[in-house]
Amino acid sequence: MTLSVLGALLPSASGAQSYPTQPIKLIVPFAAGGPSDVLARSFTPKLGESLGQPIIIENKPGAGGNLAAEYVANSKPDGHTLFLMMVGTQAINETLYKKLNYNLLKDFSPVSLVASSSLMLVANPSVPVKTAAELIAYEKANSGKVSFGSSGAGTPLHLAGELFNTQAGTSILHVPYKGAAPALTDVLGGQIQTAIVGTPAALPYVKSGKLTALGVTSLKRSASEPEIPAISETLPKFEVELVYAIVAPANTPKAIIDKLNAQLISTLNNPEVKNQLNSKGFEVITSTPNQLGDYIKSEVAKWRPIVKKSGVTAD
Repeated sequence: MTLSVLGALLPSASGAQSYPTQPIKLIVPFAAGGPSDVLARSFTPKLGESLGQPIIIENKPGAGGNLAAEYVANSKPDGHTLFLMMVGTQAINETLYKKLNYNLLKDFSPVSLVASSSLMLVANPSVPVKTAAELIAYEKANSGKVSFGSSGAGTPLHLAGELFNTQAGTSILHVPYKGAAPALTDVLGGQIQTAIVGTPAALPYVKSGKLTALGVTSLKRSASEPEIPAISETLPKFEVELVYAIVAPANTPKAIIDKLNAQLISTLNNPEVKNQLNSKGFEVITSTPNQLGDYIKSEVAKWRPIVKKSGVTAD
């Protein structure tokens, strides 16, 4: 009996040792040129070298990341199809969409966290506020007259604003745009007072004085821009980050997951790769598969009440 059990295990172990046996597809849920795509193309060449097979980036935009997620969930669980997930977006989608053709918590095998980037709350200089605390006081004195722009209803940028309203007791009006770029354009032009946008996109305008940085959404100040406060200094525990992770289809063999985890962590901590990611506004973060699984669950629980309170739904 012992020999038969051992024999049953050997093919799996052998498969993991030879893995990968063909090029690996990394599915990116947004269009080429966006942050997810830039992130993927920054570390995959080195990861492919360490694994001995090229990694092919395949962009599958649509339905807020759901088309890509569904594709990976239905792929063969052999480690040759992976998903670069924006965790917050997929966690939001669990509540935002009434019906999904996959289950975020059941249909994927976590590999590791990859990187994070913060958002920034900015204001047009004509608004007489310099900090998040001053914005809160200003809004309460001018109720219904203050707005914030985001990249669209139900996006992490929108729900960061709703989380701010919830924790601050404010009613800043949401103005959705078709992307972060037009929201940034309108706050620069004064059509809206504030906006929540990606830190890398906002920084040049903050440095030139065209925008006022009220705070970053990471729990702590950025190491590269320590003069900009974290919103959590005003609203304790306030945190919204764009966190990226790699997952595989559910039931991918543990030995393959472990090999991917080890090689991915080694690649991300390579000084050359790390410096490249930092220069593009990303901070490297890694984890065990179990830690990633727990983080995904916590994000679903975090965003569920915020999505429901916002009243936003999607088909």
